[in-house]
Amino acid sequence: MDEFLMRALLAGLGLATVTGPLGCFVVWRRMAYFGDALAHTALLGIVVGLLFGVAPLWGVVVVCVIVALMLGGMRRDGRLASDSLLGILAHGSLALGLVLLSTMERVRVDMMGWLFGDILAVSWSDAILVWVGAGFVLALLAAHWRCLVAMAVDEDLARVEGHNVGRARIVLMLLVALSVAVAMKVVGVMLITAMLVIPAASARRVARTPEQMAVAASVAGGLAVIAGLAGSWRYDTPSGPSIVAAAVALFVLSRLVPGGRS
Repeated sequence: MDEFLMRALLAGLGLATVTGPLGCFVVWRRMAYFGDALAHTALLGIVVGLLFGVAPLWGVVVVCVIVALMLGGMRRDGRLASDSLLGILAHGSLALGLVLLSTMERVRVDMMGWLFGDILAVSWSDAILVWVGAGFVLALLAAHWRCLVAMAVDEDLARVEGHNVGRARIVLMLLVALSVAVAMKVVGVMLITAMLVIPAASARRVARTPEQMAVAASVAGGLAVIAGLAGSWRYDTPSGPSIVAAAVALFVLSRLVPGGRS
């Protein structure tokens, strides 16, 4: 196997490892639109990184974390619905990013690579960074697992059990924000929500416990990465979209499992 395929496979499996369990909470709490909002926000992060002369990845991390914290604070205010807040921040950030990008005439940006991923171009340092980021997110997720699961079932019940629901909500938003940053090189910011939602939705069909669903979602994401890269190599198709298409195919197959959950 060529070295660049090994790097791509390593990065893709790292992404699948973290988006599997995190995507379960996105599905349980119906946060897919939140993921889309962060994907739009990531474009502003790329431009901010270029504007300040740092790696676009760090610009995405900073901007996505700031937006996640802003959303957490505004939701507690309660005067504006969550979907309205997401729409304002998502499209406002996207518009601001495009305006700033238009003023940077001397900077050439491969926007297609950032938007839809370029996993075949990842370096060994990129692949290692994906796994380091995945390990950090998984460690935080494991530390707050019981609280997050209780919150996904019923927030009021979680409060009665003594869980800090407000802190757990912020932690979950931050973890999704970090995952968006980690996923940029693999599937791109416009397809990251698909990798959060589709494998988790496939795993929901066959799992019986939250832990089983988290593991099954990671496995489904890993299979999608392998199948997507194989299809991209065989048919010369874009790698990021190919991975997502493979994830959709796995989801369709999961619906055919007899006796599975709806």
